[in-house]
Parts: sequence; structure tokens; C-alpha cells
Amino acid sequence: MWGESDLRIPKSHPRYESLVTRERLVEGFKKGIVVPQGLIAHGRGEAFDYLLGERTVPPAEKAIKAAASLLLLSERPVISVNGNLAALCPEYVVELSDLIGAKIEVNLFHWSSERARRIAEHLREFGAKEVLGLGCKEKIKGLESYRGLVDPKGIGSADTVLVSIEDGDRTEFLKKSGKRVIAIDLNPLSRTSLAADITIVDNVVRALPKIIEEVKKMRGLSRNELSAFLDEFDNFGELGECLEIIKKRAMEVPQNE
Repeated sequence: MWGESDLRIPKSHPRYESLVTRERLVEGFKKGIVVPQGLIAHGRGEAFDYLLGERTVPPAEKAIKAAASLLLLSERPVISVNGNLAALCPEYVVELSDLIGAKIEVNLFHWSSERARRIAEHLREFGAKEVLGLGCKEKIKGLESYRGLVDPKGIGSADTVLVSIEDGDRTEFLKKSGKRVIAIDLNPLSRTSLAADITIVDNVVRALPKIIEEVKKMRGLSRNELSAFLDEFDNFGELGECLEIIKKRAMEVPQNE
């Protein structure tokens, strides 16, 4: 379903996964899904991913289990989709939505009706049956950017919102409006990471399939068993562990022999 790229990346290349991710974003840019600012944001995230070792670290694994538990416990979960997420993980967004009965809603900082339409069409190409955020909107009180525009059938009435590659002010306002927020964010010091109930410090291309895997494992658990995962989870503690991992890797400077 992806357009043909001029670049052929051999799987033997040590940066294969990273280069494929970049190509997906470039294709998304060509399709009018990703904006230039989104490319910049990805570069910033990639820097944090280097420091994490380009892997899902143990604290993120804990957060993923907690996130899967919360999604299964939620009555009205919504997956919020921006341009980068639509370009990188459309198949996982749709699969997770189907697994937990979550609504999918387009929500953009750099919003236009045309861009939102293209993102929705792209998600439908990957099997999405309904994509919200294109028509009638309500406003999150106090949030002046286009991020504040929400669909009353989606984020407007959600009890839990999954956000990825996010700007922090909306997460803060979602929390103020009584919603629980799961964030996927490579920067453990961002406002999004600090404001969310559960922060998965990981690359979204790794985190979403892992959430799906955990949801499949946990679907047969009771509400009490699912709640136990949440009771044991400490978001600030997990963020602190991620920072320690980053600090340790940053100090591992190779020594000349």
C-alpha cells in the first residue's frame, strides 16, 4: 500500500529499521499526511531513541503492561492519531482499535480539513471502519490550538485517550477534563510524559505492536487482575528509571586503546 521509494535499503544495513521508518515518514509527507514540522519532531525523537539503545527498555515494558490493562478496563477508549502516527503505524492503530473496541480520531496541531481527510483515507486503506475528527467538533475548554478541537463521539466523551508523538499542552488539558491518558513518548522529560497517567518511553513503531501483544495476553483476565497491574505501576518511578538508562548510556564513551 506504500508508494515506491527511490531508495532501496538492504536489510543488512545496520540502520535498516531506522531508515525504513524515515522512508515511511517521507512517503507520508508526499501524500500530504505528514507536515515538515513532523519530520523535525521525528529527528528529535530519534536522538532519544539512540540514547535508549533503540530498544524497548524494561521500564517501558512495565508501562506497556499497565497501558494494556487500562485499555482493557476502559469503557470508552480512543486512539488519537496525528500525521506521524498515521504514516508510521496505520496497521497497528487499526488492529488495536479492533481488539479493544476503541474509536480512532484524527487530532492535529497543524490542522486542515484536507490533511485530516487524507489521514482518514490512509487509515481506511489499512482497514479502519470509522475515523472521527473530520466533522462536528467541540472544544477542550482553555486549549486554544487546533489540538483543542475534538469529536464529541470520540475524545470528547472518552474515558481513556492513547496519544503518541504528542504536544504536552493537550495532554495536560485532557487530564484536567477528567480523562486518563496513555502516552507513547521517547522524551521522558516532556510535558506529555510528566502529565500522562502512563508513559511508554519507547519508539511508537515498537510500542504499539507490544501493546497489542499484551492486550491479547490479558483479555481473559478479570477486572481485579487487570487493576492489580495499574496499582503496581508508578509513572514517575518508570520515568526516573528511563532517565537513568539514558544517563548511563550517555556516559559510556568509548575509550581509545
